[in-house]
Amino acid sequence: MTEPVSASEVRLLEGPNLYFTRPALKVMLALPGYLDAPAAQLTEIVHRLGMRARVGTPGSVQRRAFILRLPVFLVRAVAKRAGTARVGVRARPGVHPEDVVVAAVWRSRGRAEVLGDGLAPVLAQLLSSAEPEPLLSDLADRMNAAERGRAATVLTPTIPVVSITGTNGKTTTTRLVAHIAMTAGKKTAWSSTDGVVVMGEVVEPGDYSGPAGARGVLATPDLEIGVLETARGGLLLKGMGVTTNDVSVVTNVSADHLGLQGIDTVDQLAEVKAIVTTVTRPTGWTVLNGEDPRAWAMRARSPGRPWAFALDPSAPALREAIDAGGRGITVADGDVTILYPGGRTERLLPLRDIPATLSGLSVHNIANALAGAAAALGLGLPVDAVVEGLRSFIPDETLNPGRMNIYSLPVAGGSASVILDLAHNEAGLEALLDVARGLTPAGGRVLLALGTAGDRTDEILASLGEIAGQRADVVVIAHKDKYLRDRTTADFETHFGIGLARTGRGSVPAHASELAGLEALAALAADGDVIAIMTHEQRLACVDWLHSRGATPDLPADIRRKVTVAQGKHDLDANFDAVWASTDPAERIAMASTLHTANPGDPRVTFEYAGALDAGDETAAAIEQYEAALAAGLREPHRHRARIQLASSLRLAGRADEASALLAELASERPESAAVIAFGALAALEAGRAQVAVADLIDALLARAIDDDSQQYRAAISRHAALLRT
Repeated sequence: MTEPVSASEVRLLEGPNLYFTRPALKVMLALPGYLDAPAAQLTEIVHRLGMRARVGTPGSVQRRAFILRLPVFLVRAVAKRAGTARVGVRARPGVHPEDVVVAAVWRSRGRAEVLGDGLAPVLAQLLSSAEPEPLLSDLADRMNAAERGRAATVLTPTIPVVSITGTNGKTTTTRLVAHIAMTAGKKTAWSSTDGVVVMGEVVEPGDYSGPAGARGVLATPDLEIGVLETARGGLLLKGMGVTTNDVSVVTNVSADHLGLQGIDTVDQLAEVKAIVTTVTRPTGWTVLNGEDPRAWAMRARSPGRPWAFALDPSAPALREAIDAGGRGITVADGDVTILYPGGRTERLLPLRDIPATLSGLSVHNIANALAGAAAALGLGLPVDAVVEGLRSFIPDETLNPGRMNIYSLPVAGGSASVILDLAHNEAGLEALLDVARGLTPAGGRVLLALGTAGDRTDEILASLGEIAGQRADVVVIAHKDKYLRDRTTADFETHFGIGLARTGRGSVPAHASELAGLEALAALAADGDVIAIMTHEQRLACVDWLHSRGATPDLPADIRRKVTVAQGKHDLDANFDAVWASTDPAERIAMASTLHTANPGDPRVTFEYAGALDAGDETAAAIEQYEAALAAGLREPHRHRARIQLASSLRLAGRADEASALLAELASERPESAAVIAFGALAALEAGRAQVAVADLIDALLARAIDDDSQQYRAAISRHAALLRT
């Protein structure tokens, strides 16, 4: 039987929180007895309390408003009897109509604990017709008799501090700001989900994205800059670890961890994230994602000056920030650019020079770079240090472990790319697959190990499965035993499977761990494939396994090359254009030869050199280079072109039968290619099969013809072509 009154949580929040910018008592109440009680019964309670309120009918909106007001009235009444004339008290509705969350500012731990524990019993006894005055006085007396207890552990910083929150990107932004501060020569400490870190050295491993992390950071001797990753869990369970910050950053707000601690909607989650902005100093900066409406709306409650970041230089938030006396930061004509009031702009550096953006593939890391640069400048760090920090922050296992770390792994026939990333929600998985697709050359595949923690809703798990099914070519499930969080592995497979089924996928293999998923996908990978691992629990084990298999971390130049290849481009495209701009065959060959000598083993350079030899009538040398380019792993679309040009050169070299055989293969692969058919006809003619050449051309012509005569005589012409082949 449901209790008419109960308290599911009594908690002391140590620092700024969802309710107040000071420490607060939080009590989560369930009051079904009050929601359903007859109006006459509650009217009598109101009369005895001396409270002015309309109780409404059972279950009505007015009744729900009443049960929000009642605990607030009682807290104030008890506090007054305990000698506190004024106390901050607020109430919020909970998940269900009978749920109420009441919060009150506390100064004495002992008194607050007595009040929190006594509130539900008082409400229950009032509902049982007990006289209110003895109940309230007794609770007040017990509060006065309580020992004061230790003070709140929240700290007031004496050095510049930045607090960073958001659904995605907060760890990367935290690390980036800390890196910039160290680049500026400042003694820097930061806290994150990896631990407390001082000048790049982990001094306390573990998840320190809450108040304990703030205490660990601010306890650092001779500290000059503190950078605090601030996650929703710590904000809800403990409050913030500091009373103020000089800069607050909100990267974005999207669905994640819903259904926990009374946070069931994205709008409620945004309220939690906004806590960091409410304690920003008036002289400080509130750095907000101007393209996320929920994040940008947080400027209304923040004392700090607004600084909007947006990828789109025409985003309205940039103008709004400047009009309010703030600043903006965006990407203008390929450069990271600061916007000031009065129309002044300052270009920091080209986007392509920021390794964290992965040559522009990682849109969310572009946003993180903008946020990090704004935060660093808001802390007063010099512009040249910000620029150098952005240039030197490489997203590898050293500076940004677990966030878009990319490796080259030897596989049969060449090399595959491997991405390790903590893609823990829908936005994170989309970002991971954006990067994976951007690294995948023509003919390559994306192979995904899908997995996340169990504190996601069923629908989020299904949505992750649907995203995976839509965007990855091969999907396996990789479980995380440490993060099942009251789910079973079968439960994960069921809900991921629901999403995968929405895309027409059947069941997919499931593996016991992230490492097992990586091993399985590596066994399937071919040259050019990209393996994406949603990793957390076994990141270090995956890194060790990759190194043991000869994998190497990609440097910015490696990533740039992969992106260029995936886009069908080459770093030397301008040089190739210069070769073919020359009208002198000998000059073309000389220029291509120079490139070939300077880039040994590059299949695209070899292909261009072969083409120059071919165009200069050096057929035998061209054949040798075409074959070398193909053997070196020349990729599409140039591989197809090289095979056509090789066939043409074989024909000119008197090797018509070899040319015909190669062109027949090409025709079966791409029957729509008129060029292949034409070269095939020429090879057949050269081999003395003129009638076959004519027949092939007739068939190709008819296949593309749409005029009335072709329709009328198609059958007859096709018979004549067939006779030519007999």
